[in-house]
Amino acid sequence: VLVSGVLEFSGEEGNHLPTAVVNAFFVMNVLGPSVVAFFMLQYFSNQKDSAMAMLHEEQAKSENLLLNVLPAEIAEELKNTNRTVAKRHEAVSVLFADVVGSTSLTVKYEPERMVEMLNVVFSYFDTLTDKYGLEKIRTIGDNYMVASGVPSPRDDHAIALANMALDMNSYITHHPDGATPLQFRIGMNTGSVVAGVIGQQKFHYDIWGDSVNTASRMESHGEPGKIQITREMYEVIGDEFVCVPRGLVDIKGKGEMETWWLEGRNSR
Repeated sequence: VLVSGVLEFSGEEGNHLPTAVVNAFFVMNVLGPSVVAFFMLQYFSNQKDSAMAMLHEEQAKSENLLLNVLPAEIAEELKNTNRTVAKRHEAVSVLFADVVGSTSLTVKYEPERMVEMLNVVFSYFDTLTDKYGLEKIRTIGDNYMVASGVPSPRDDHAIALANMALDMNSYITHHPDGATPLQFRIGMNTGSVVAGVIGQQKFHYDIWGDSVNTASRMESHGEPGKIQITREMYEVIGDEFVCVPRGLVDIKGKGEMETWWLEGRNSR
């Protein structure tokens, strides 16, 4: 542009056009490509911004999906280290809830109806995990599992889980529309566990240990509409809740165990 400007005003005019016309065409020759270049750059800049916005949106979706599978702390650690995550936790409370008579219900109701009923109840259970800051471990068919004290330790792990168990039982017993004829057995225990993610595909955060197995036995050896807890659980929450002794129960793989029914909150 600078060279053409020098040549424009230093050369002799040989076309006998008025100076104003020559200058006008010079300005048009400079502005025309400049304007075209400006709008092209603006267009591509907008396209870049749009693509980046779409990328961030997709990243947010992927992040949300990951957080629906793994706890936030575990997801971040797995992204940063790309390795198996497994840690021992000394104070964790575990709850199992299972539908009573699920086999007969699957005969009575169409599969779609069963899934619909479970979705209503389990979705409400999910709101309770958020309410009390607990960690949903998994659902297997009609079984719901939740833990308190993982992956982040907390002093009130047993109390928080007991509160959730009572809310779960109350919801099942007094379902607002009566459209979900499901009964649950609920069992709880507290103790040490190992928690983490294993494998390379379809990551799943899980917990293992005798405390987990015992919590499962509390559920399977319980009664419909009741919450059965172990001595370990009772010793932690007994002052805060109404617990009624059940006595000795022959537990598969464990022998005789002293258990209690969790029935309510202590009003003191």
